[in-house]
Amino acid sequence: MRYIIIGAGAVGGTVGCRLAEAGHDVVLVARGAHKAAVEEHGLRLRTPVGTRVHRIPVVGNPAELGGLNQDDVLFLAVKTQDAEAALDAWGALPVAGGGTVAEVLPLVCAQNGVESERIALRRFDRVYGMCVWLPATHVEPGTVAAEGVPHTGMLHLGRYPGGTDETAGRIAADLEKSNLLAPVVPDVMRWKYNKLLANLANALEAVTGPIGTDEARQLYRRARAEGEAALTAAGIAWVGAEEEREVRGDRIRLEPVDGAERGGGSSWQSLARGTGRIEADYLNGEICLLGRSHGVPTPVNDALRRMANAFARERRPAGSMPVAELVTVVDGR
Repeated sequence: MRYIIIGAGAVGGTVGCRLAEAGHDVVLVARGAHKAAVEEHGLRLRTPVGTRVHRIPVVGNPAELGGLNQDDVLFLAVKTQDAEAALDAWGALPVAGGGTVAEVLPLVCAQNGVESERIALRRFDRVYGMCVWLPATHVEPGTVAAEGVPHTGMLHLGRYPGGTDETAGRIAADLEKSNLLAPVVPDVMRWKYNKLLANLANALEAVTGPIGTDEARQLYRRARAEGEAALTAAGIAWVGAEEEREVRGDRIRLEPVDGAERGGGSSWQSLARGTGRIEADYLNGEICLLGRSHGVPTPVNDALRRMANAFARERRPAGSMPVAELVTVVDGR
């Protein structure tokens, strides 16, 4: 199978490099300075055991690809706020042998949150959810870093909205050969909702910096309590802490990467790069949506969502608001 990685940033770039290392056919889709750097110098993957440069084909849009075939797999790794535009660009393209991309090719949604699968299923027949646990950073154009050892990450994979199939098994086998753990599960969304609850801290981290104080941890606990209440009211199940520990255990350790200091997670990185956009509407905003739909108050998540969006829109520096000030905003004081 050929893997078309749509969004070759921290996660997409790391997965693309690992697949290419293992001998799989990979094409990266990137934009701007990142695309130019990969074209000229290759994609540099920094890990705790060293740095490797991968000469992987890179395109900026579907027209540059030169056609698609029946063995292609689309790996969607853009942020959720960019998913709809990406799917619009790819879905109607013809595939050699018959049909369009949306009709015949598998699409793997490798993003935080739970909305990309919904967006995709409106257009694509074969949608797969992926719960990504892969600590990685888009360091600079042409360079990504990943801290996990001995495995780079764990990627739970399953058919959306549920079940498994042969294609999921083939994709997982390729990932497992590429230094990535890839359990195939029939209930992948349980894993993604578990990750969603953890990602409610993303906006807090992006706005105030690493969550290292009691005040910050307490604010996250409040956001998570709202999340759990909203999921419960909606009848949505998620993987519990004990099950997560049993599956993940100590199979992946995080170690420092020379020359690639990790400032924060995906939302923090969006602010640090000054993209002007952030994923908070699909993380904290998902809890707000469920809360409003099922009568559960979610004031903490709504305040975190609004503040993260303001930081992105105004291009304010990541981590520049004191936690105490954010608590005042959240509590309306």
